[in-house]
Amino acid sequence: MEFRAVIKKRGEWWIGWLIDLPGVNAQERTKEELLESLKMAADDMLSTPYQTRNEEELVSIKV
Repeated sequence: MEFRAVIKKRGEWWIGWLIDLPGVNAQERTKEELLESLKMAADDMLSTPYQTRNEEELVSIKV
């Protein structure tokens, strides 16, 4: 999978977030560390199980 990320250097830190996965963001000292942290955060978010409740139904949508 590929995701779009916005990254920028802010003082001594690199910060970034994924446009396609809201809530996935990171801050690191180097650009390389930032990209790795964003990858790990995206993987964590996508692999987190979701337990449906009551009348909810979990469906997959292919784009």
